[in-house]
Amino acid sequence: MVCDGGCADVVTIRFVHTADWQLGMTRRYLSEEAQARFSQARVDAIRRIGLVAKEEGAAFIVVAGDVFESNQLETRTVRRTLEALSEVPVPVYLLPGNHDPLDAGSVYRSPTFESNRPANVFVLDGPSPRTPTAGVEVVGVPWMTKQALHDPVEAAVAALEPSPTVPRVLVAHGPVRDVLGGGGPSAIDVDKAEKAIADKRISYLALGDRHSTTPLGTSGQIYYSGSPEPTAYDEVDAGNVLVVDLGANGECAVHPRRVATWRFVINNFELDGLPDVESLGRWLDSQADKEKCVARLTFAGTISLSVDAALQDVLERHRDLFGAIELAAQSELIVRPDNDDFSDLALTGFAAETVAELRATASGASQQADVARAALALLVRLGGDAGGGR
Repeated sequence: MVCDGGCADVVTIRFVHTADWQLGMTRRYLSEEAQARFSQARVDAIRRIGLVAKEEGAAFIVVAGDVFESNQLETRTVRRTLEALSEVPVPVYLLPGNHDPLDAGSVYRSPTFESNRPANVFVLDGPSPRTPTAGVEVVGVPWMTKQALHDPVEAAVAALEPSPTVPRVLVAHGPVRDVLGGGGPSAIDVDKAEKAIADKRISYLALGDRHSTTPLGTSGQIYYSGSPEPTAYDEVDAGNVLVVDLGANGECAVHPRRVATWRFVINNFELDGLPDVESLGRWLDSQADKEKCVARLTFAGTISLSVDAALQDVLERHRDLFGAIELAAQSELIVRPDNDDFSDLALTGFAAETVAELRATASGASQQADVARAALALLVRLGGDAGGGR
């Protein structure tokens, strides 16, 4: 065993469990400027986690896999990560996951990582127990390739002897097997993990892969910590780290701490007139920290071109304020020209005839109809701008 931190006799061990930092992650819907802020937030999360460890008096931190988005990263991302880690006041144990496995091209074996790794950072690159402080062991199960062929937890605990008086933290990464046996060959069997806890082979199973904080089993000693910054709309409780207390006799208490700064939100709107668009605008105005909020909006209803012009103005204004605003592909919003759309334009002659032809085309369901509706919508918006209406 290797003692990587200060070794003093303790009764209760406190540490921080986190996972799925996925540093270097990109999102297609973010502008270049928003992507830079999103990436910076993920690096800043390392410092916030270090602050949690300091405030809580934690002895060490375990990161249960997918520290990096991939093994193919800019050296800048690696250096900035290690610089942030150097500011963390306790030992940090990094587990290679399926995104950043410990293969021949691993980021953990790169010259950039090896030459810049601070003294408080350790890679869980094999099954040998580590001792960050006296009275506790940390065992990691690293991914060696992007595809695993067996339950990593089952294989690891089989090699561990029962440890009745020294708490042991097993750090692993991957999905769990469902009740029907689904999840693939690498899925973790929670029942077998619970047996390992009952047999005193492990005291706590720190998992990564699921980005939402999730307790598993019945012992209260198996957790997904979730990602410290959210990454998608369907994450139920992302943005936490877990502060874990382990007693020498196997007692365990887990407390989430919120560290996220970004949010992903979804909302559905029924739009049938200008008041509904104004309601949408008020909802967007009410969102806090807009620059760190990604919103996906779904619309349904039927509106005129002039109402659609007002809608586009609301969206355009808020896109400059939000991290991103996405319009869901399944939106069922129908835009239909009506006479009021053109009543203030005072069109005559060729212009009036052209609008009539476009309206006739727009009433269909062809690709040409879509083009016609877009042309009419642009005309209405330009007409509104020229008249000072918007």
